Amino acid sequence: MRLRTVEVEGLAIAIRDAGPPDAPGLLLLHGWPQSSHAFEAIADRLAGDQRVVAPDLPGIGGSRGAPQTGEKAYLARLMKGLIAVCGLRQVIVAGHDVGGQIVFALLRDMPEELSGAVIMDVVVPGVAPWENVIRNPHIWHFAFHAIPALPEMLVGGQERAYFDFFFDILSKEKTAIPAEARDIYAKAYSRPESLKAGFDWYRAFAEDAKVNSRPSAMPITTPVLYLRGSAESGDIADYLDGLKAAGLSNVEGDIIPASGHFVADENPGALAARLGRFRQENGA
Repeated sequence: MRLRTVEVEGLAIAIRDAGPPDAPGLLLLHGWPQSSHAFEAIADRLAGDQRVVAPDLPGIGGSRGAPQTGEKAYLARLMKGLIAVCGLRQVIVAGHDVGGQIVFALLRDMPEELSGAVIMDVVVPGVAPWENVIRNPHIWHFAFHAIPALPEMLVGGQERAYFDFFFDILSKEKTAIPAEARDIYAKAYSRPESLKAGFDWYRAFAEDAKVNSRPSAMPITTPVLYLRGSAESGDIADYLDGLKAAGLSNVEGDIIPASGHFVADENPGALAARLGRFRQENGA
């Protein structure tokens, strides 16, 4: 595993880089409240015949510089730049949580340049079942995180305790995410600008929904795999139907066993195996 920093549009992006430099590329995008460390346990398993790159999203962890916005179309543009800077080819992009929302934006922006895409454990703004999710009172944090300044004021300095709440209730087993990983994730958001960058992802949901609700110019035929943990709430069929209605014409779904929301932490072996099979099916 190589740890280094690259520059994209004036921002320093910290990346984990593993595998043969000229092998087909796999770009792994984390979500909230995590960093690229989420993929530590699967990167080397997948790097035998792939070039695996996992960045800290702009502003998070080792990445430096303030992103302009949390809008996923903008973040997708930065990830497109990262693909170019790293020289990745035959790229599959796989994103968890907010990272999956960025993958959806990449699919709309550059479908012909991707060998495949994987979206994990997330609803995409503006794409069914989005309206049902945001009306669910148990998803209260979407609205709270979107309030300007207040979340930073209340969570700043308490990142570990606040994040623990979500790790505990969204994992199948609380022990699945060890203390060491929780410390790493809390530190990744400990700078004020990092905490703001994470909450800005939520503040951009309304604009993301507007963009994603616009019909795509033509059906997107890029192979797409949608994954959910077995203990994750919601019916995967609803998410698959929504993606198909949004213009993705080549979508399949699968369940990662013995896992809740944080599949890369909770069952890295099963996730790595499923991602490896997806690569074999779509441009080894």
